[in-house]
Amino acid sequence: MDVRDSTGRRRTSVAALGAFALSLSVLTWGPQAAAAPDDADLAGLSETQLSSQEQSATGIPGVDEIRHTRNIKHLANLPKPAPFTASSTWSDLAFQGNYAFDGNYDGFVVYDISKPHKPKIAASVWCPGSQNDISVSGNLLFLSTDSSRSDNSCSSTTLAATNKNAWEGIKVFDISDKTNPRYVAAVETKCGSHTHTLVPDKAGKDVYLYVSSYGPSATFPDCQPPHDLISIVKVPLANPAAASLLSERIMFPDGGNAGRDGTVETGYVRATSGCHDITVYPAKDVAAGACMGDGVLWDISDRENPREIDRVQDDVNFAFWHSATFNNAGTKVVFTDELGGGGAATCNEKIGPTRGADGIYDVTGEGDARELEFRSYYKISRTQGDTENCVAHNGSLIPVHGRDIMVQAWYQGGISIWDFTDSANPKEIGWFERGPLPDGKGGGSWSAYYYNGYIYSSDMAKGFDVLEIRDPRTAPAKAIRVGELNVQTQGAYRDLFPR
Repeated sequence: MDVRDSTGRRRTSVAALGAFALSLSVLTWGPQAAAAPDDADLAGLSETQLSSQEQSATGIPGVDEIRHTRNIKHLANLPKPAPFTASSTWSDLAFQGNYAFDGNYDGFVVYDISKPHKPKIAASVWCPGSQNDISVSGNLLFLSTDSSRSDNSCSSTTLAATNKNAWEGIKVFDISDKTNPRYVAAVETKCGSHTHTLVPDKAGKDVYLYVSSYGPSATFPDCQPPHDLISIVKVPLANPAAASLLSERIMFPDGGNAGRDGTVETGYVRATSGCHDITVYPAKDVAAGACMGDGVLWDISDRENPREIDRVQDDVNFAFWHSATFNNAGTKVVFTDELGGGGAATCNEKIGPTRGADGIYDVTGEGDARELEFRSYYKISRTQGDTENCVAHNGSLIPVHGRDIMVQAWYQGGISIWDFTDSANPKEIGWFERGPLPDGKGGGSWSAYYYNGYIYSSDMAKGFDVLEIRDPRTAPAKAIRVGELNVQTQGAYRDLFPR
């Protein structure tokens, strides 16, 4: 089925491909939390031999019980520190040098990870304003505020969304002293900042922030349809206090996907009124937008004027296009579907293997003729309990030359390491999860990212986790070191692989 927008651009509907959707055949290791081996225990085994050890996980772990595959080792957990409380929801992560920066709805924490087995807290910053999506660049840290605040300070209070004086947007901190971050600037953006993506300019003098916000909101004036825009904030690196709103770019002049009503059980599609998350690949001048009812490929060779190349929809299985990950070659995009808004139990038999999942797309063609072509779905095969909120969420590549492997958070579904080198036949090669939280509470891993040899997870309820994967399929990644990592600003690993 060929769908075209008002400009005549082609938009592919996965509904036309539904009959060809592949059922998942996910390989899993046994459920027992056996001691993780040294790399040598698995080294030298063929792919077939590694797969022959894998068995289906059975049963749901007990409350707070930890299970993982034998190639995963849980190194450390740091619970939420004061002044944060149990209600402070841990969110996204960024990295620089020997530090991890973990946002939460009430501020952020700086972790010293110079000893990954023994991380420690370098600073805790109280600055309420959900979600506090986070990124770093040099001596600067950026936070997203997407809740109505009395002002732009870190002592602001909550206001009703109907209050026309409410503030939402981007906050800028100086982190030259990691033990004492200093607030230096703020930029208000229309409809707030649910997430943002850091985009370096080509001269190295400025950074841009592509600010994702979306409506509709029945009450907040700035979010009335049609919203359909992203805000672009420009930050001069030499003078961050001069950060300013550069433009508001309408990304869906045709209105985007009109949506479809329904429930988590029956299926639905959120109408497009902006983007949830944007991932950029600056070295290739390309970006992937996960925009509610649409998945989009943009040309960002002009950083101030992103331009659509192709757009896809999946009105059968995708409810809410949430986030995106390129492979290192830039020839594939993994989009995630946040069915149920992250608050529902969607990893059970009732929902099945193709909803609340990842969609894997190949990028075919060249230049403006590039297209996103659907290949398959990936979803964890371990059945979760009906009290466990579980859905495809934030993940990152594990830098293995010649293979496409990523680690990904699934809320209470835990953390999955999976290989999508064959776009049509993704397979899981490792996992970690906790059992249901007491009293049916929500939680789980919001983001799980690979950074300089280790996996770091921001768990909404449990705090900060450090894991290690010991597997010959991912072992080459341990040789790769980067100085800074914002996962939604993908770097090219091609020059870092040992030759």
